[in-house]
Amino acid sequence: MSDRHEHEHQHGHAHHHQDQRHHRRSRLPHRLTHLLTPHSHDTADKVDSALESSARGMRALWVSLAVLGVTALAQAAVVVVSGSVALLGDTVHNTADALTAVPLGIAFVLGRRAATRRFTYGYGRAEDLAGIVIVLTIAASAAFAGWTAIERLLDPRPVQHIPAVAVAALVGFAGNEWVARYRIRVGRSIGSAALVADGLHARTDGFTSLAVLLGAGGAALGWQLADPIVGLAITAAITLVLRDAAREVFRRVLDAVDPALVDRAERALRTVPGVQEVGELRLRWIGHRLRAEVAVVVDGEVTVRQAHAIAVEAEHALLHAVPRLTAALVHADPAHAPGEADPHLPLAHHATA
Repeated sequence: MSDRHEHEHQHGHAHHHQDQRHHRRSRLPHRLTHLLTPHSHDTADKVDSALESSARGMRALWVSLAVLGVTALAQAAVVVVSGSVALLGDTVHNTADALTAVPLGIAFVLGRRAATRRFTYGYGRAEDLAGIVIVLTIAASAAFAGWTAIERLLDPRPVQHIPAVAVAALVGFAGNEWVARYRIRVGRSIGSAALVADGLHARTDGFTSLAVLLGAGGAALGWQLADPIVGLAITAAITLVLRDAAREVFRRVLDAVDPALVDRAERALRTVPGVQEVGELRLRWIGHRLRAEVAVVVDGEVTVRQAHAIAVEAEHALLHAVPRLTAALVHADPAHAPGEADPHLPLAHHATA
């Protein structure tokens, strides 16, 4: 039996409880929790919550775009007068970091669109595509910074206006660290791996700006190779960010989730009255929202309505227990009886190897 139930009820707790009075005592702790943490599972409220998450993501993007844009412009002006390739690499990286707001912004806008008969899960996975674009952007900035540094290493030139380069490096660090903290905080809050990856990207930009400061110090002491060597160090730092961001995005594309979330979901399901066992449980990210699919084992003698009520309570428990979960598909399996054939036997020849 498969229940495709879109959970629609409100805080009044009139839903199903009146028809299941024999379970009231066992549900008392759950009711107290529900009253202390009020919320609604109404479809409209889920949509509002999803839109609010996207709105917060958009706000984080545009604010950080403005901050990094101003930072990059200030550094670019110093690059023109100083000729520092270390600062050039930092400026290019900051510019690339700012421009990653564009694909992410498009992804958040697409994520607000309703599901269609072609895109039945909606457009949330556009965030994963944006994450791939961000990874490619980081790779391109690393390649450009490395190439410029090697070229200057082969053809050393003196750095002009060293005090201005030092100030620009400090400005780059301050702007990037502020943006990094803001993006990571919002990204983790709404569950956006792409936004977290972008924040980590900005954080490393801040440290590369400090490396430019070291290069300026070396140049002030008359060591011409300090600037291109720092440029190579910046390239190495960008490569490390590339590795971490690529790993995060790669996991999200392959539907990886934190195993702790799976454990949390299983524990919640086992507390539901009528659930004897928890079978196959799957969680997947769609953008910055989670969906679940689970099979639960119930008494084979209960009626269809009773099994359906248990499935509803199972979904209810999941929505309470798993952060950012917006929907769950609960399949109720009857408990195996002695001598009874496996009810899923007709599906066996469809199983994949």
